[in-house]
Amino acid sequence: MSKFRLAHLGLAMAALGFTAAAPLVGLVPAAYAADTVRAEVGKPLQEAQRLTGSGKHREALAKLKEADAIGGKSEFEKYQIERVRASAAAAGGDNDTAARAFEAVINSGRLSASEKPKFTEALAGMYYRAKDYPKAITWIQRALQDNPNNATMKQLLTQTYFISGRYAEAAKELQSSGRQSEENLQMLANIQLKQNDKAGYVQTLEKLAGQYPKASYWADLLNRVQGKPGFSSTLNLDVMRLKLALGQLSKPSEFMEMAQLALQAANAPEAIKIIDQGYKKGALGTGTDAARHQRLKDLANKTLAENTANQATQEANLIKEKDSDGLFNMGYAQVAAGKADKGIALMEQAMKLGTARRPEEQKLHYGIALFNAGKKQQALTALKAVKGTAGEAELARYWTLYINNPMSA
Repeated sequence: MSKFRLAHLGLAMAALGFTAAAPLVGLVPAAYAADTVRAEVGKPLQEAQRLTGSGKHREALAKLKEADAIGGKSEFEKYQIERVRASAAAAGGDNDTAARAFEAVINSGRLSASEKPKFTEALAGMYYRAKDYPKAITWIQRALQDNPNNATMKQLLTQTYFISGRYAEAAKELQSSGRQSEENLQMLANIQLKQNDKAGYVQTLEKLAGQYPKASYWADLLNRVQGKPGFSSTLNLDVMRLKLALGQLSKPSEFMEMAQLALQAANAPEAIKIIDQGYKKGALGTGTDAARHQRLKDLANKTLAENTANQATQEANLIKEKDSDGLFNMGYAQVAAGKADKGIALMEQAMKLGTARRPEEQKLHYGIALFNAGKKQQALTALKAVKGTAGEAELARYWTLYINNPMSA
């Protein structure tokens, strides 16, 4: 399941930039000589407009019934009545009556080019607020026919599709746009979860983590990659490296495990840095396991001292034996120790040997090392070249997301 919840399932129209108020309507002057209003219709009509102008909307609607009762009304008379009714009902909160009146006004064909979109959008909003989603969709689509670039109506259409359970249509709308808002990506992710589209969900989650980096998105993404079938346990340290960079390590056990994995990877300098961060954050060096923490710290320092003393001999032996993995790990440790140029040179030499057990994993580590050495562009190029099916490609992609848009720890 997702580690986050959609924050705006019920996006308010204000959040969409939608103007909830109906357009100002009322009597309009005749456009043609034949457009006249007889006195018996005009009198209650003008009185109704006066009443609604004074805030007496119910009284105005009651007065309009007198005009309704008059027989033989012309189309123009009907149109004028519906305009006033639309105004009174909308202002008085009678959405059903307002919606019927707005439909009649729009369908009359008498609205000006400037008025028509305002009426259509207002009617779409009325049906949306009334939760009559089929009709809301119909009128939103009418509005988009007149203005296909209406961003507010596009957003409202997507939202209405989602709320009414038309997930495939909502997803299509979301995927057809360019860079999306965080709320839209959240909506798309929720749709993909509902449709059990795991691959699509991860792709959307990657966009969220990359464009709107938050701890919840990253935690979900990294948990999912570790749970992926075929994920190599040898990459657990790399997941923790990214978690550490994201500030997501906090438990004593996490710092202990990561430091131990670094020591197993022959990277004592990295292990010491991890332990130091654990002490700095107060996760290590306190509590009943403080002595255990100190023993691990002592072991890391002892290992570093031994490796430093024997480094020249070890390096020569590794080159002689064409041990790509050993030489590469030595180079990685050099980068962690702050000797970037020497370390990267060893890593590159090791990769050229062609004897690595897991070459794609080496490429991943090479990219991470370049980034840690301050060589951002080279790191991005190296990470782009990482393939592999055991999690290497995903982690390379996630490191790229983090490098391009880091989340403050």
